[in-house]
Amino acid sequence: MQDHTKLIFIKSIHTLIWIFFAALIFYIFYSGLTGDINYLTWIAIGFVILEGLVLLIFNMFCPLTLIARKFSDSGKDNFDIFLPEWIARNNKLIFSIIFVSGLVLIGVRLLI
Repeated sequence: MQDHTKLIFIKSIHTLIWIFFAALIFYIFYSGLTGDINYLTWIAIGFVILEGLVLLIFNMFCPLTLIARKFSDSGKDNFDIFLPEWIARNNKLIFSIIFVSGLVLIGVRLLI
């Protein structure tokens, strides 16, 4: 398999995983916003925390980014994922804010 083909495969998998985690984070926010807090909310929170731990272990890089780096010398922020470059660049900040906002909303819902 050629490097370009390997990179496309990694980008595809990375994008699917990103969609999964983005959906989880929006679900957490939705749960906090609507008060519909259930076992799925807690599972989603667990998955996102686990992903955060993985990022911490790999110095704030997704392991797929490190693998993709072997097949590309691009300096673009989205070389390893099918996202617009500005989203890839600001991904952690954007989704951390949404995640923490969701947690705050859930906390407020549980306290009242």
